[in-house]
Amino acid sequence: MLTVKTELLEALRMALEDLLPGAGAKAAFESPKVAALGDWATTAAMQLAKPLKLNPRQLAENLCATLRAAPAYQTWVDALDIAGPGFINIKLKPAAKQQVVRSVLAQAGRYGAQPDSGKRMLVEFVSANPTGPLHVGHGRQAALGDALCNLFATQGWQVYREFYYNDAGVQIGTLATSTQLRAKGFKPGDTCWPTDPDNPLSKGFYNGDYIADIAADFLVQKTVKSDDREFTASGNPDDLDSVRQFAVAYLRHEQDLDLQAFAVKFDNYYLESSLYTSGKVDATVKRLQEAGKTYEQDGALWLKSTDYGDDKDRVMRKGDGSYTYFVPDVAYHINKWERGFQKVINIQGTDHHGTIARVRAGLQAANVGIPQGFPDYVLHTMVRVVRGGEEVKISKRAGSYVTLRDLIEWTSKDAVRFFLLSRKPDTEYTFDVDLAVQKNNDNPVYYVQYAHARICSVLASWGGDVMTLAQADLSPLQSPQAQALMLLLAKYPEMLTAAADGFAPHDVTFYLRELAACYHSYYDAERILVDDEAVKLARLALVLATAQVLHNGLAVLGVSAPQKM
Repeated sequence: MLTVKTELLEALRMALEDLLPGAGAKAAFESPKVAALGDWATTAAMQLAKPLKLNPRQLAENLCATLRAAPAYQTWVDALDIAGPGFINIKLKPAAKQQVVRSVLAQAGRYGAQPDSGKRMLVEFVSANPTGPLHVGHGRQAALGDALCNLFATQGWQVYREFYYNDAGVQIGTLATSTQLRAKGFKPGDTCWPTDPDNPLSKGFYNGDYIADIAADFLVQKTVKSDDREFTASGNPDDLDSVRQFAVAYLRHEQDLDLQAFAVKFDNYYLESSLYTSGKVDATVKRLQEAGKTYEQDGALWLKSTDYGDDKDRVMRKGDGSYTYFVPDVAYHINKWERGFQKVINIQGTDHHGTIARVRAGLQAANVGIPQGFPDYVLHTMVRVVRGGEEVKISKRAGSYVTLRDLIEWTSKDAVRFFLLSRKPDTEYTFDVDLAVQKNNDNPVYYVQYAHARICSVLASWGGDVMTLAQADLSPLQSPQAQALMLLLAKYPEMLTAAADGFAPHDVTFYLRELAACYHSYYDAERILVDDEAVKLARLALVLATAQVLHNGLAVLGVSAPQKM
């Protein structure tokens, strides 16, 4: 059906170009607000009425006459109707809609995907410091990042997944000290355990049970291995450096297990410490100084970020010689650009909103050829978890929050992914554990997966060779329900493109729910395994195509498409 649309748009473009040179660019179709009015619509007549100094409705009538004479419109269009001040509604012939079944069955898993463009992009997400298990906010990041990577892969991008974390900051020092105290036999609540919130040495101490687990394994000199490191404990609790390295490796391994349970993989782990040890931070500061974009004031080094739209200049290097946290971010993104990534997306919490302007300002000030607006950001809110009608705030394992592993164990990987992707990232979201385990139509992931399983059951009952369905005569697919289903299948490629452009994987969840509902309506309206062989094969071809698109869309979300439920 993409070929049909291309042919019809080209005929419209040529007609508009004849009316007014350059107007062909306005050739576009949209969905009518009322489905009964047509399958597509164009507002071109209303857009051109003023420059042509013509009545828009009269112009629409003239345009319709031209289009009716075009071979493509004669082949694929059943009717052209004018509505209101000059809307042109297009009703397709059933044969035009039937083309999508051929396309889906021919392209299978590639349906909706664009050819490889050769363009490279990097998506940085999760990026949790190794100080504890991943929480549900990290889970939202993981679902968003992975789905966006899959979305952009369908659009021809070569996508690279990266996990960035701080392995040597204040939080890591706190982790090491917390673990050391546990290894020496102390626990939260003991007199030696820091509890004074006004004492900077006690702020943020980690009290979860996982700290005791790390300490116990440290004392027996275990070796831990994660995706990016391996370390053997010395077993000596006075060896704070060994405690620190073991705790980091231990928690990186734990995070790997969380991500494996969530079916998320990364191509690279990037350490913040490497930006300092490699000299990239110092080189970035020097570059900004040489560009004349810094100044000294009050014993600190400042970036002239207001030159690039920031609301105030920002401190880069404090009086004690340490750098503020956005400086390594600038160095890191220069590195991303130098690695050849033309597009970069960062998935972060909404609390990082303030860093966007200063990082982009630093990148522009560095004058290394990075375009304005680089990198892109997708900011997300935290997730509220409800179970049994009550909010769940604490996990014993973590000590202060619900972990991603908790959520997966309570429900399933598929439910967590689908639910966390079902709203815009910056929208507050409440994860209902009880809803996520229900096996009924109220549970959106079950509803979509059941549509796929239901089709697989029909195909299994038929028992024939599904490969033969690609050659089926589709002319029996004439009913309103069948045509509505085919029209929705045809929207899948454009939906993917729009979802990628808008950083909106939630659009995929909305589409899949609509497609599942459309299939269920079709199933209720028409029996598929009828005695008439031609009708049966046509209907089987349609439902096989529907199953394929459901499978493809769920794959973008990282959700399985079960054959039985």
